Amino acid sequence: MPEMIEVEQYRRTADAIVGRKIAAVHAPDDWYLKRGTTAAALEAALLGTAVAATRRIGKLLLLDTPRAVLGLHFGMTGRLVVDGIASIDRLEYSSHRYDEAWVRFALGFARGGRLEIVDPRRLGGVELDPVEDRLGIDALSVKPAQLRDALAASRAPLKAWLLTQDRIAGIGNLLADEMLWRAGIDPLRPACSLEAAEVRRLHHHLQATIGTLSERGGSHTGDLHEARVRGASCPRDGAPLLRRTIGGRTTYSCPRHQR
Repeated sequence: MPEMIEVEQYRRTADAIVGRKIAAVHAPDDWYLKRGTTAAALEAALLGTAVAATRRIGKLLLLDTPRAVLGLHFGMTGRLVVDGIASIDRLEYSSHRYDEAWVRFALGFARGGRLEIVDPRRLGGVELDPVEDRLGIDALSVKPAQLRDALAASRAPLKAWLLTQDRIAGIGNLLADEMLWRAGIDPLRPACSLEAAEVRRLHHHLQATIGTLSERGGSHTGDLHEARVRGASCPRDGAPLLRRTIGGRTTYSCPRHQR
């Protein structure tokens, strides 16, 4: 599933289209266009303009153009393909095949080449001029004091809190489980229950986990990942893992060292 690590890889791949003039917009699926965006509006805003820059906030990829900002969401199964090359060969929980029917959105460029979103399950989306401040601070940028103050204001389960993108943007299910497992914190604890030392530990493992998994190549490369199956044991201490639903997402944690 594309989490912030994967979308950052997409952003780097999309850097190849900076400076290219948009000559065609392919938006065949009205359902895939979000928050009032239409195919006609996309063509009016984008045709004839050049991509000026790429940016990322959390799991949202942004393409800046002179007339508008294009926001690309990838859901659970969306892959970015530029000039026929996929940014990521393997995406957890999605097909690795390429099927033309799965191309939900594309841009064609004046001197050739193409950017595509290939999304088998149609869980992503495209919008013009997304409201960027509806997202919280990017997980890579959050400071310890910001994390402390935000946690103190919520009684939500910690795992659910981490997944809420208007607080901290970019953390998905796999990253949340991995960083809490590394930090030794129970994902069901109320966010406001963390003591100062625990907040510092969580912040450290948030940053370190993103860094390590980015170097390895994806959110699915965590040390806990292979044990995310029924009946598995903790890779650290051998205790049977708990499998629960927290914040609507399947959650794995160790009852022995996560407190």
